[in-house]
Amino acid sequence: MTEQEYLDELIERYPCLAPMKEQIGHAYEILKEAYESGHKLLIAGNGGSAADSEHIAGELMKGFRKKRTMSKEMSETFWKVDLEAGEELSEKLQGALPAIALCGHPGLSTAFLNDVDGQLIFAQQVYGYGNEGDVLLAISTSGNSANIYYACVTAKAKGMKVIGLTGRDGGKLKHISDETLIVPESETFKIQELHLPIYHALCLMLETHFFQEEN
Repeated sequence: MTEQEYLDELIERYPCLAPMKEQIGHAYEILKEAYESGHKLLIAGNGGSAADSEHIAGELMKGFRKKRTMSKEMSETFWKVDLEAGEELSEKLQGALPAIALCGHPGLSTAFLNDVDGQLIFAQQVYGYGNEGDVLLAISTSGNSANIYYACVTAKAKGMKVIGLTGRDGGKLKHISDETLIVPESETFKIQELHLPIYHALCLMLETHFFQEEN
């Protein structure tokens, strides 16, 4: 399937997302351009959205529907280091789109919480990891989570793009994001239920663009 076919299929399966089709397409373009330029994605969320952050990183950092086989040229560099280990590594390692879930660093996060300010855990990581041209995917069902908003401010200050994934009226996220994906629900669990197919579609579209072979 092509990128457009994945987007069309998403709307076919979830007709309530039809008004968001253009915005989802724009979010994909932001991510595609960042990866084409050698940049990375940072992802932040709380609670269920933290789990979504890890889920998204997992889909991008390894094969999703494709094997993402290592190129022959890269395989040869592994063989030169160690023929036996290189053969196994080049056979099993998969192409990755760099993505970091910011909820996954408890040592750093608890140290910053204890020493400085727990509301700024994500902002500190964006400040440390983020570079101009990177993207922050900020997930907040209300759009008003303070720690997510601080991360967005930090991202913009560092020259990054921000994609907001939210619900309800979009909250503060819609005012700072380069693109805001506001699903048409108001209850937290229902918002999260619609976030998943959106980010799955985005991951599939990115994989289709950057990796050619099929399983």
